[in-house]
Amino acid sequence: MGIVAALFAIILWGALAILGVSLSNVPPFLLTGASLLVGGVLTLPYFKQWKLPLKTFLLGIYGLFGFHFLLFMALRYAPPIEANLINYLWPLLIVLLTPVFLPGMKLRSVHWIAAIAGAIGAVLAISGGKAINWSGGGIGYLFAAMSATVWATYSLGIKRVSPFPTAAVGGICLLSAGLSLSCHLLFESTPNLSTQQWLLIGLLGIGPMGIAFYLWDWAMKHGDPRRIGVLANLTPVLSTILLHLYTGRTLTLYIAGAAILITGAAGMVWWSEQRRNRVNPS
Repeated sequence: MGIVAALFAIILWGALAILGVSLSNVPPFLLTGASLLVGGVLTLPYFKQWKLPLKTFLLGIYGLFGFHFLLFMALRYAPPIEANLINYLWPLLIVLLTPVFLPGMKLRSVHWIAAIAGAIGAVLAISGGKAINWSGGGIGYLFAAMSATVWATYSLGIKRVSPFPTAAVGGICLLSAGLSLSCHLLFESTPNLSTQQWLLIGLLGIGPMGIAFYLWDWAMKHGDPRRIGVLANLTPVLSTILLHLYTGRTLTLYIAGAAILITGAAGMVWWSEQRRNRVNPS
C-alpha cells in the first residue's frame, strides 16, 4: 500500500501548479509558512504523538523547511525552468541513494534504466522542448541541487530513524512553518491578501502542504523507495498537465512523451518485481 500512498501524495503535489498560479503574488516564504501552519494543525487532535527524539525532529525540519528554503533561494538566483530541472533530480536521487541508506536493497539494471527514463521524462515535462540556457545563475543551481539532495535524503532518512507515528509530522510542519514565517519577516514584505487568497492558502495547506506530507511519510515507511522514486517523476508531468488544462493551453507531444516514459518506467519496475516474485516466491 506504500506505493498507493505515494501516488496520492504525488497527485496532490501536482495540484501545486494551479494553486501557485492563483497565489503567484504571495511571497514564497509567507506562502510556505502559512500553508505549513494549516498542514500542521490538521493533526492537532493527535498532538500527544508529536513527542519525538531530537534526532527525528531535526530530520523533519531538515526535510520540510530545508527543502523549501533551498528551493526558494534557487528560484531567486537562477532561471525557474533550469532551477526546477535540477530540483526535480530528487526522484532519481531517491533511487540511486537507496542502497546507501538501506544496504539490504540493491539496485538492479531495471532500476537504473527506469530511473534514467523517468528523469528524462521529467526533463521533457519541465522544459517542454525549449532550449535550456545554463549560463549564469551558478549559485542558484547549487541551491537547486542542494534542495534535491535534501528531499531525497530526508525521504530515505525516514526509514533510518526509530519508528514514529505519521501524525508527528504535524509537529514538524508547525516548527517548519515558524522558521518559514521568520524568513518571511527577514527577506520579504507582507502584502495585503484577499479573503479568496487566504482560502486558497488554506486549501494548499490541507492538500499539497498537509495531507501529501503525511501520505509521503507513510509511503516511505511502508513502501519500496526504488519504486516510489521512479513513480515520483510523475510529479512535474501531472503539474504541467493540470496547469495546461487550467489555463486552457494545448497539451504538447513533449508532455505525452514524458508521461509515456515515466509510466513505462514505473511499469517496468513493477513487472520485473512481479516476475521475480513468481520465480522466487520466498
